[in-house]
Amino acid sequence: MFSVGRPNWYAGEKCSPFLYLCLFCNFRSWLCHLFDPGFLVKVKGFGIHKTNFSFRSMSRILQSKIFWALILLLMVFMTGVFGFRFLSGYSWIDAGYMTVITITTVGFKEVQPLSSGEKIFTSFLILSSIFIVGYAITVISEYLLSKNNIGNIKQKRVQKRIDALENHIVVCGFGRNGKQAVEKLIDYNQTFVIVEMNEDVVSRFMEEDKLFVQGNANEDEVLIQAGIERASTLICALPSDADNLFIVLSARQMNKNLRIISRATEETSYNKLKLAGANNVIMPDKIGGDHMASLVVVPDLVEFLDNLSVSGEHDSINVEQVAFENVCPSGVEQAISDLDIRKKTGCSIIGYKSPNGEYIVNPEPSMLLEKDSKLILIGRPNQIDSLKSLYNV
Repeated sequence: MFSVGRPNWYAGEKCSPFLYLCLFCNFRSWLCHLFDPGFLVKVKGFGIHKTNFSFRSMSRILQSKIFWALILLLMVFMTGVFGFRFLSGYSWIDAGYMTVITITTVGFKEVQPLSSGEKIFTSFLILSSIFIVGYAITVISEYLLSKNNIGNIKQKRVQKRIDALENHIVVCGFGRNGKQAVEKLIDYNQTFVIVEMNEDVVSRFMEEDKLFVQGNANEDEVLIQAGIERASTLICALPSDADNLFIVLSARQMNKNLRIISRATEETSYNKLKLAGANNVIMPDKIGGDHMASLVVVPDLVEFLDNLSVSGEHDSINVEQVAFENVCPSGVEQAISDLDIRKKTGCSIIGYKSPNGEYIVNPEPSMLLEKDSKLILIGRPNQIDSLKSLYNV
C-alpha cells in the first residue's frame, strides 16, 4: 500500500488527506482511507470500494504455490549469501556469486578454499537447494503450462483469425438451435464465429476448429470481438427472448447493414424483435408444432419437403438460390426461357424473388429477370454441383 496526494477528480465526501492504492485488487480500484471503516466512497471512473478491503485476496496469495516457491527460493538465496558473508568473510558480491554457483550446481571453482565448517554449510546449502529449486521449477512449469495459460494462447490465435474475417456470420448461443444452425452453415461452407458463455462448451468444441468467442453476448465488447462490425449476418439463438432482444438492439446500432435472424419463444416477442431491428424472427416451438400437425394431415408431402435441403447425401434433393449477377454477369436482363438452365444443368426453377422481396412460385418462362433478383432452383446433388460450377455460386 502506498499513498498519493488527493487527486482533483475525487468525488467522495469526508475523507482523510490520502488515497491508498489497493495492490490486491489488480490496480483497478482506489481505496479511500476513512475514519469509519464501514463507509463507502465513490471515486469517479473507478466505482465503489470499501475502505477495509477484503483479505480474501491476501489469503489467495498466501495459498498460492508460486508464492511459497518464490519465498523458499529467496530464503535459500539469502541463507547462502549471509552464510558465506559471515562464515567465510566474503564480500557481498563474492557471497552472492558463491550462492548462485552453489544452488545452481554449475560446478565453478570457489572464490577461496573452504574450511571444514564452510564445507558442511555448503553441503547443506546444496542439498536443500536441490529440493527447493526442483520444487520451484515444477510449480512454475505447471503454471506456465496450465490449462488456463494454454487456453489464453489458443484464444489469441483464434482472435487473430476472427480479426481477419469479413462478411462472416456471428452465431450467439451454442445450444440446440445454435448447433443446428452451425451444422447447416458448415454444409453451405459459410464462415462463422460462435459466441458462447459456457466455458465447458467452448473448450469441448474448440478442438473441432470452430471459431469461438467466450463471453456474454449481451456485452458490446464480446460482439466486437466476434467481428460484428464486419459481419454480414447475426443469428441470435439464445433461449431467453430478453437476451435476444438486447443483442438485436446492440448489433443493429453497431452495424446498420447487418442481417439479423433471431429466435423467439413467446409470440409477444415477435413484434418487439422486429421493431428492435431483426430481419427475421423464428419461433422453433411454433414451427415444430406446425410440422407435427402437417405430418398428420399430409405426411408424404412434408417428408418430401424435408428432403429439400443440403445434406451432402447423393440420394437427397437439394435446393439452391442463384443471384441475378451470377446468372446474367453482363448485367443485361433476360427472360427465364433464354437462360435455358434446365438443359445446361438439369435443375428446375421453382421460385423467383423480385428486387422488392416478393416471391413468385413456379415463374413463367417468359418472366424477365430484373437486377437484384434471385432464382430458386431444385435438383439432385450432381445437378446442383453443375449449377454452382456454371454460375460460380
